[in-house]
Amino acid sequence: MTVALIDALRNEVGGAHVLTDGDLSAFELDWRKRSRGKALAVVRPGSTAEVAAVVRTCALHGAPLVPQGGNTGLVGASVPDASGTQVLLSLTRLNRVREIDAANLTMTVEAGCVLQALQEAADAQGLLFPLSLAAEGSCTIGGNLATNAGGTQVLRYGNARDLCLGLEVVTAGGDVWDGLTGLRKDNTGYDLRDLYVGSEGTLGVITAATLKLYPKPAAVMTAFAACDSLDAAVQLLQFAHARAGASLTGFEVMGEFALSLVREHFPQLPKPLPPCPWTVLLEQSDSEGESHARQVFEGLLETALEQGVISDAAVAETIEHSHAMWHLRESIPLAQAEEGPNIKHDIALPVSRVAEFVATSDAQLLAAFPGVRLVDFGHLGDGNLHYNVQAPQGVSAADFVRDHEAAVNTIVYDAVAARGGSISAEHGIGTLKRDELVRRKSPVALGLMRAIKRSLDPQGLLNPGRLL
Repeated sequence: MTVALIDALRNEVGGAHVLTDGDLSAFELDWRKRSRGKALAVVRPGSTAEVAAVVRTCALHGAPLVPQGGNTGLVGASVPDASGTQVLLSLTRLNRVREIDAANLTMTVEAGCVLQALQEAADAQGLLFPLSLAAEGSCTIGGNLATNAGGTQVLRYGNARDLCLGLEVVTAGGDVWDGLTGLRKDNTGYDLRDLYVGSEGTLGVITAATLKLYPKPAAVMTAFAACDSLDAAVQLLQFAHARAGASLTGFEVMGEFALSLVREHFPQLPKPLPPCPWTVLLEQSDSEGESHARQVFEGLLETALEQGVISDAAVAETIEHSHAMWHLRESIPLAQAEEGPNIKHDIALPVSRVAEFVATSDAQLLAAFPGVRLVDFGHLGDGNLHYNVQAPQGVSAADFVRDHEAAVNTIVYDAVAARGGSISAEHGIGTLKRDELVRRKSPVALGLMRAIKRSLDPQGLLNPGRLL
């Protein structure tokens, strides 16, 4: 069966695009280097028709299929398991921008387009595609949609789902659903788009999407602000909402230990403010112009200083300064990786309960694991916190993760559940959180999800063992 399947796949996409030998670690090892599998073959189709042919061939042979974009995921959803029986379907050759409709403020693109390339294509037309995240230089839009990626501008523009108007999807049977509509109103039955966005490749293979574009802002203001507590950062967010309204596009929070890792591992990066318990990165995108933007932005910071909500602030005076501030924020995961393996939590909470969660969870973890180091940062504006746990100084990071991950997760996720939160805000479930999902999701919700999976993928061949 294996030889016949490989021959059939080569016939569909060409022998050069069916990889079975050599170093395939770029496809078989995830970004965190926690999930390593073995693919039966890596198949690289170059069109939607070829994707459909590959899916039909795999269905005929009963071969499980794992879709993959840029392989930048963090929960083990896009790499094969260790069985050597799964076909890895790489979408990276589907990388065309099919159309930009400036009047309709939409772009239609293929799933393998790198996110940064889409941002640049929109920018070349004087428009904005606002999805932005640290991996944008290598992640692909198909993966962003399959995981409903979030990023730094969710506060203003929403998740990937909110930026998607239509999809093209290859079903588990190898049919092609053309739902590439640029309509903002289409009330003709179930919203299939929302079914596939966030499904992590378990219901169908996204091959293209029609996405929303926006006018470019006339001015963008960026600043760092120092807060003595997380409660103060939440209060600053309330000030920012009141003063900037919809023009507030970014509100990131960074704990002192998180930024200390950046200073240690990347000492060449700038230091806009002296160390403080919590640093906030604010961004405002204004449609009127720089003078208006600066008046609103500086007025907000001055009020916060006068009322003691912040103790210091630094406003970016140039685009380069703004980029440097964002680079500091985006370097935190890289600095933490330099420090060694860690226990990551991508959680969502009501903004009003974030400070209470952090205070309680910090105390519980420090009591259970003396000396443990807590790397807190994330998108406070939308309640998404990256609450990561690093081994105590001098303790093997790998050993700490191996021995204590389950206990740490129980403390953190119990605290999240007690405050009405979610165990996954933007990273997805994959294999890493699959068992946790069973414990945390309601039986009714799980039953509905499994019924959808059985209906759309009756053979259970699409990304088996992920999410469900």
